[in-house]
Amino acid sequence: MATIFNESTVALKPAGNGAARQQLLTIARVPGSGILLDRLTLDRGGEARLAVPATSVAWIQPLDGQALLSHDDSRRTLIDDQTLSDANVAFLPPGFTATLRSSSGATLLYGEIPDAGRFDAGFKQSPPPFRLADWTREPVLDSEHDARKRIYLVTPKLFGTKAVKGEMIIYPPGTAAANHHHEGAEHFMYVLRGRGTVYANEKPFPVRKGDVIYYPDRERHYLEAAADEELVFAEFFAPAEFKTIWVDESQICAWLPTGRDIRGRLPAREIKAHSSAEVLSPEDV
Repeated sequence: MATIFNESTVALKPAGNGAARQQLLTIARVPGSGILLDRLTLDRGGEARLAVPATSVAWIQPLDGQALLSHDDSRRTLIDDQTLSDANVAFLPPGFTATLRSSSGATLLYGEIPDAGRFDAGFKQSPPPFRLADWTREPVLDSEHDARKRIYLVTPKLFGTKAVKGEMIIYPPGTAAANHHHEGAEHFMYVLRGRGTVYANEKPFPVRKGDVIYYPDRERHYLEAAADEELVFAEFFAPAEFKTIWVDESQICAWLPTGRDIRGRLPAREIKAHSSAEVLSPEDV
C-alpha cells in the first residue's frame, strides 16, 4: 500500500553545525524499501557532512537557497567546489564524502540507493563518477494526451548508472495522468509545489507541497492537479528500467520533444520522442 505523509510530520534531527536532517523515507517507515530520502536544512552559515556508503549511489536536489559542496579530495580526484542552487541536481558516486555549507541558508533533498549493484551489473567494475546537472537546461517533453510536461533530472545517460532514474512532472490545473502501475521498480514522488489528489489502487488522497508519496512495485496509481493550481513534483525510480502497465492501453503516453528548455531557450541536448511503455531507457535519455 502507498505511504503518504508530509515532511512537516517528520522530526528534525541535528546534522551538523547549524544543520538539521529529516529522515523521510527509511526502512522503518517503509519496510523493505530500496530507496532512502532525507531533507536537509542549512541555516545561515550552517554546514553538514555527507558520506555515501561504498555500495550506494546518491543525489542531491536543492529546493531553495544556495549551498557550496566541498568534496574531500583524499583520492586526488580533483573535483572542484560546486555551488548548488535549485536549478541543479548533483549525483554522488559510491564512497563520496563532502561538506555542504551555506552562507545564506538552503534546503535540499538527499536521496540514496543502497546496494546499487543489484540494479546495475557494471556498478562494481565501473562505478559512476560525480556529476552536476542543470535541469533548467534539459529539454522539456510534452505529453501527447494533455498539457503535462516532463523534464528528466537523473538518467542513465546523464549520470552513468541504471540504478536510479528521476524526472520532474508539471501538471497544469485540472490535468490528470492515466491509471497505471510499474513492474520491476519502486518509486516515490516529492511534491515541489501546488496541490492535487493522488490515487493509490483507486483510493484518493489529497496531496500538497512537501508531501512524500511512496509506491511499492505493482501498485496502481495516478495523480490529478487541483482545478485552480498547478501541481509540480519530482519522482524517482529504482531501478531506472522497468515495465509500465496501463489499465486502459489507449492511454499509453508518448512524450514529445518541444525543442526548448523550461525557460524557452534551446536545450543543452536533444531527446527524441519516446513512449512511457518502453522498458529500457532510450539511449538519448
